[in-house]
Amino acid sequence: MKNNIHYLSHIQHLIFRVVETQLEAIEAAGAIVAETIMTSGFVYTFGTGHSHMMAEELFYRAGGLARVYPILEDALMLHNGAIKSTDMERLSGYATLILSRYPCKKNDCLIIASNSGRNAVIIEMVQEAHKRGMKVIALTNVTHSKAQESRHSSGKKLYQIADIVLDNQGCVGDACVFIPEINRSIAATSTSLGAMILHAVVISAVDIMIDKKFIPEIYSSSNLDEGELINKEFLEMYNSQIKPL
Repeated sequence: MKNNIHYLSHIQHLIFRVVETQLEAIEAAGAIVAETIMTSGFVYTFGTGHSHMMAEELFYRAGGLARVYPILEDALMLHNGAIKSTDMERLSGYATLILSRYPCKKNDCLIIASNSGRNAVIIEMVQEAHKRGMKVIALTNVTHSKAQESRHSSGKKLYQIADIVLDNQGCVGDACVFIPEINRSIAATSTSLGAMILHAVVISAVDIMIDKKFIPEIYSSSNLDEGELINKEFLEMYNSQIKPL
């Protein structure tokens, strides 16, 4: 029980750290997202390994923006071979192939999640997005990233090349509860903190749009009686434009 309490207390501490240190970045990220939506762009989302959950977190979500387009590459996700996904995220040149299949343009933006921010696919995805004129918002663990060498030929890491950096305030290695008997830590923090930060970005974006008299398209829960009717218009509108729908 003591380790459960330690973990939950640590998550609570990290939430306060995010409030203390990340509000300016969250507001800046929200401004990019708002501008993207208001200029009829799409908010692309991407992550590898467990971070692909952050790409899905904002997609087709109750209370979420309709114009979110997740880049879900099976080979970089755990369900299609966890070991393979680790190898593939280190493969240079792969990001170019991935993004070439998406109609990204200048008024779109990219939210990219990577706890370590050190692997080739992540670095090159940012580079490819920038070539297309897209703004890039990074969700990463700056403490971990600074403690490790880049695996990309440029020597760069995600936090060094993104336009806006959202730091999930995690520790080196992500897992935060040390267990002496096994001489390692358990219980990662990046997923819970990352999801929270991304929803805060959406809130900031919606606030900005409302202030500018722009009404964003927001999904309801399909498990509310009225939800399917609310969502029907958006789904008909974007079904042919957003492949994962």
